[in-house]
Amino acid sequence: MIDLRYVKKLVDMLDESTVDSIEISSDKGMKIRISKTPAARAAMHAVAPVVHAAPAPVAAAPVAAPAAVPAAAPAPKVESGPKLTDIKSPMVGTFYSKPEPGAQAYVAVGSRVTQGQVLCIIEAMKIMNEIECEVSGTVREICVTDAHPVEYGQVLFRIDPNG
Repeated sequence: MIDLRYVKKLVDMLDESTVDSIEISSDKGMKIRISKTPAARAAMHAVAPVVHAAPAPVAAAPVAAPAAVPAAAPAPKVESGPKLTDIKSPMVGTFYSKPEPGAQAYVAVGSRVTQGQVLCIIEAMKIMNEIECEVSGTVREICVTDAHPVEYGQVLFRIDPNG
């Protein structure tokens, strides 16, 4: 059975988010998809298996070949920077960089972190979930703004494990 208060909370979170739609699956095979766009709402099925059909092939318009193509210069080598590890959100919720208002943030860009260290809090359904670092290293980027909604799988931090 679906708790309508839970669905209402999901709708409210979606309205506050920049994301167009969310889909939740239960371990019992129930799926809920909520979308902001009218076309998606018309085709929405509240509790049904989702079947994705392959898109129809699109014929490409013929392109005229150029008369003469000058020899291209070799592409410059791209220097790759340090390999960064993305720390992603394990849930939909609200991102908090501090344990409480007025407190110092858990981490800042340039902070050294260790595996298991708390990086932030994500509030989901009135529960504060501490998000721990998966690797030791240096915080190179904080990809989310404090007190803003985040989606499942959204990158929160980029950590340089060699830094």
